[in-house]
Amino acid sequence: DVQLQASGGGLVQAGGSLRLSCAASGFAFDEYAIGWFRQVPGKEREGVACISKNKGKSYADSVKGRFTISSDNAKKRVYLEMNSLKPEDTAVYSCAAVWGHYCPTEYTATAWGQGTQVTVSS
Repeated sequence: DVQLQASGGGLVQAGGSLRLSCAASGFAFDEYAIGWFRQVPGKEREGVACISKNKGKSYADSVKGRFTISSDNAKKRVYLEMNSLKPEDTAVYSCAAVWGHYCPTEYTATAWGQGTQVTVSS
């Protein structure tokens, strides 16, 4: 049973940092690409960052240079280090997985973790 669990959200002031963690279980972690998404009520879900099966990384333009995605195969975890946070980063952040080389999209992801709230105050 494929399961993902996101954690690490919270309230932080603008300019601060948070580290999100996505814990995976029930599947061959190193065969999957994992992505982080975020959503604000009333807006479409946005892909934030992804780490592919081969450890390639990609980022949304809005977070490049501020967010870093990484993974630990031994622990079956994917992390999202978020620095220089801005109020517009406020959202519910979720992780998602898809088997294979390519990053998951909202439509191709086959497993989703529950969201974790990130709130950045100005």
